[in-house]
Amino acid sequence: MIAFVSGKVAGAGPDGAVIDVGGVGLAVQCTPATLAGLRVGDEAHVPTSLIVREDSLTLYGFADDDERTIFELLQTASGVGPRLALAMLAVHPPNALRRAVATEDVNALTKVPGIGKKGAQRIVLELKDRLGMPTDDLDAPVPVARAVPWRDQVHAGLTNLGWSGKEADAAVDAVAAEVDGQETPDLATLLKLAMRRLSR
Repeated sequence: MIAFVSGKVAGAGPDGAVIDVGGVGLAVQCTPATLAGLRVGDEAHVPTSLIVREDSLTLYGFADDDERTIFELLQTASGVGPRLALAMLAVHPPNALRRAVATEDVNALTKVPGIGKKGAQRIVLELKDRLGMPTDDLDAPVPVARAVPWRDQVHAGLTNLGWSGKEADAAVDAVAAEVDGQETPDLATLLKLAMRRLSR
């Protein structure tokens, strides 16, 4: 198993990045939130999980070891493959997934594309004793200072993916107008909305 890759970020796209490791470009599939922390040209250390299939070798990359651990544990549930596990992490960070499973929050799990009510119930049943409890208090109110910086994070994610600062500004403003007055979605969703604006 390839536990991590370290090298210069040679490229990035909506679904993954290319890390130059000793002159070899390794394609790594990542969540939007993980991609937001990778800047083309910078050195990066990315924990990874290698999925081997008869017709493919796919390397998945994560923000940290905890995210990788949750990714691998999710796949021990029947019906959850690597793509669905990555989608779950794109919608919910590790502690939110732990909380959803521990509290049997089926509604939170069905927010992930590809998971219906029955699938969510099965995931809760099979993973309740495996994921453990969240390591932080997710019920604590989010301070205002943490509620606002999504604009900066999405802007950084877009510029890391190769868009200009001006393009990123316009996309962030458009997304801000789109979600104005609503409950602010998670970072991954906001980044996807911004990328959709720029791809038009």
